[in-house]
Amino acid sequence: MTIRPILIRGEPALARVAVPVIEFDDDLRRLIADLHETNTAANGAGLAANQIGDGRSVFVYDCPDDTGTRYRGHIVNPVLRTSEIPETMPDPDDDLEGCLSVPGEVFPTGRARWAAIDGFDGHGRPITVEGTGYFARCLQHETDHLAGKLYLERLVGRHARGAKRMLKRKGWTGPGHTWLPGDVPDPFGH
Repeated sequence: MTIRPILIRGEPALARVAVPVIEFDDDLRRLIADLHETNTAANGAGLAANQIGDGRSVFVYDCPDDTGTRYRGHIVNPVLRTSEIPETMPDPDDDLEGCLSVPGEVFPTGRARWAAIDGFDGHGRPITVEGTGYFARCLQHETDHLAGKLYLERLVGRHARGAKRMLKRKGWTGPGHTWLPGDVPDPFGH
């Protein structure tokens, strides 16, 4: 297992739609192990393959739901289902979301309260994962990554404007930015 550098917003790989996995082999399982190792080192809730520069449709997760039950696993070729996504302005206290590819920044983001994903495990066996609250948010967030979208693209109003100013201030408007968990302080202060 290897801790991999995490790409920061502006890297083209983050904007590409993931390629469906067709070979469930040792190479895929090594990728999954590296994703878990990197996510753990970064204190992340989840990590998609394109965040470490791999174009395959796979992500890992390690986070709790509304009841405090912790979920840890992975899903390959995910297909997302959700309850209704609110159209109101996200709550600035309860709807905060961050991303390892936008290190150290959080913004209120509207998400469905329930989500389920159908897909496969690393051996090609069908699986379904579902959750509420924070876990549902994580499942939606990571599926967005595989569609080539960052959560910043879901921001509305003053939050979207604030994110644009932050990206310009940090210089994350083009390629050339990564961070390696363990080599730099945790950007979210965990």
